[in-house]
Order: sequence, then C-alpha cells, then structure tokens
Amino acid sequence: MTALKGLRVVELEAKGPAPYAVMLMADLGADVIRIDRVRANAGRLPMPEALQRGRRSVALNLKDPAGLRVLHRLLDTADVLVESYRPGVAERLGFGPDACRERNPRLIYARMTGWGQDGPLAGRAGHDINFLSLAGALHPMGSADRPPPPPLNLLGDYGGGAMFLIVGVLASLLERERSGQGQIIDAAMVDGVASMLTAFHAMRAAGAWTEAREDNVVDGGAPWYRSYKTADGGYIAVGALEPAFYEVLLERLGLDGWPMHERDRWPAQRAELARIFAQHPRSHWERQFDGTDACVTPVLTLEESTRAPQLVARAVLQPFADTFVPAPAPRLSRTPATVAEPCSSVGAATDEVLAGLGISPGERARLRDSGAIG
Repeated sequence: MTALKGLRVVELEAKGPAPYAVMLMADLGADVIRIDRVRANAGRLPMPEALQRGRRSVALNLKDPAGLRVLHRLLDTADVLVESYRPGVAERLGFGPDACRERNPRLIYARMTGWGQDGPLAGRAGHDINFLSLAGALHPMGSADRPPPPPLNLLGDYGGGAMFLIVGVLASLLERERSGQGQIIDAAMVDGVASMLTAFHAMRAAGAWTEAREDNVVDGGAPWYRSYKTADGGYIAVGALEPAFYEVLLERLGLDGWPMHERDRWPAQRAELARIFAQHPRSHWERQFDGTDACVTPVLTLEESTRAPQLVARAVLQPFADTFVPAPAPRLSRTPATVAEPCSSVGAATDEVLAGLGISPGERARLRDSGAIG
C-alpha cells in the first residue's frame, strides 16, 4: 500500500516543476493520467524519461470540442488537475477552474506558474533565474567580484515551484476530508522562492545580514562556510557553522587562536585556508576529516555521487530503465514510495483510459478519425 493509492491526478503536458511534482505523486502511488497533444510522432516523449515516470498517456486535441468533452469526462473522475499554462489560457480553451469545478466540486485545481495568476508580470515569460533575481535570492550568491551565478534550476523550478505545489495539493486533500470541497491552488515559483528567504529577511531586519555578496555567514563570506580548491583541481566543502565544529576544523588543520566571528579578519582567514587546502589533493582532506564533526566533505560530481558510501548505504540511487534515478524522498515507514514505472509512449493509454470512462470502441474510432484523440 502506498500513501496516495486511489488518488487520480490528471496532468496537462508541461515542462519544468509541475512534471516533477506529479512524478513525486506517482511515486507515492497516485494514478496519474497525462494529457498529451495529438502529434504526428506519437511515440515521442515530451521530456526526460525519468521525470515522467508513473504516467499513463492520453492524447487529446483540446482545441477540438470533442477532445475537450473527453477531458471534462476524465476530470469528472479526478481528484487533482495540474496545469502550467499562462494565466487565462485554460479558461480560453474551456477547462478553467470554474468550468471544471462546476462539474466536479471536489476537484483540486493546481496551477503552476512562474509569476502567479495576477500582478503586472503574470502574463510574461520567465525562468528560474528570473524568479530568483526578482525575489532577492540571486543577488547574495557567488563571489563578490563576479556576477551572481545561476545555481542550477533547483531553487526556482523545483524548490519554489514543485515543492510548494505539492504542499498545496496535500493540504487541499486534507482539508477536503473536512469540507468535501476542492479548491484552486495558485503555486507561483516567485512566491515559493520568496518564502524560502524568510530566514534571510529576518536576519537582515535584525542587522545580522548585509546586502554585500560574500560578506555573510552562509554566502561564502565566512571562511568556515565555503568551498576550497585542492591540489588536484578538486574541491572540498567546509560547513563548520557551530563553535564546537569550528574547533575540530582548526585542530585538524593545525591552527590555533582563530576567532570565529571577527568579520574584518575573514578575508585573511579565507586566503590562508585556501593556501592550506591547495597543498594536498582532495583525497588527503577526505582522510584528514574522516570520522570527525568538522563538517568537511568532498565536492562530488554527479557520477562520483553514485559511489558515495552514504548514498550507497541508503540506496539513494535505484535502477530505472537503463540507468539510475534518485530514490523517492522522504521515506515513509508504513506506506513507502517506490520508483514508478517508466511512462508509455504518447497516447499509448488513450483507449484504456477512455474505455474506463465508458466510451465505446466505435465512439473512440470516430474520435480518432476526426483528430480529437490520438
């Protein structure tokens, strides 16, 4: 038994954070039906295979009234709809929240956008780096003498987007048990990123955070919270935030009498630690800090991480198709999630799903002939 067994999620084809959020729901046992466009190359999958696992694909032409009617019949059976169109597009196509929830009041209508459903930027394009920049998350990142670097698309897309969408869905499912009613989720990546900056706004208000880049405790300013290059061209990450861990760091490096919080001494301390770590290869420092609480770890590549003892011991990477994927997280004791099966090709489940809606073979043939389904 999995945690979301029996939950039906309808996902409208998209890229970015929404498919990742839906993947998590599929791993937790949800029955996910993805609506793909009817396309000539029907076997082509619209995104990396690992991100779209656990779906059954139905190909619909939502601009065809007959295809739209099929979507509405499917949503009559659904618990959650996930869509990532720009504001107003779903309404224009005939499957906005009002139209869907009028037919199915229990439907949870989850909307994933970058800027949200309203405001002056609601209709504008944007990507992870834009949401980070406007929320104030990009400015503190990176070296003081260089432009802020793009921190992958983990923070905006998957942190501020997918994770907050999941929070909204799960909270709405719980509330529906009390009210019997679904609701609309407005999950905006810029909102999620701003929320994740709560602690930094608080530190700034308290005078414990400056606006200068590389000048603070966790932005690389502190010599005991940053990465250093090693003699072999590798890197070592130092995260000795607490005084007890800092003392272990100093002891293992043969240093003594280094104050921890005198900011005017940080530049010189950073330079000295850089000089020390550059004297030996990464493997030396791994051995030097092995078994300690100095919070010093190697900076691994993706490939190297597959062999990290901690990840291997917890089976963090699991077989999937011809490769490996990260295991579902978090881990539940009674209803553990499992890596869902690979998605079939686009439209492969159209007949199966429509038959479950009571649509006869003859009607399906007519819909296919007209181009409403694929």
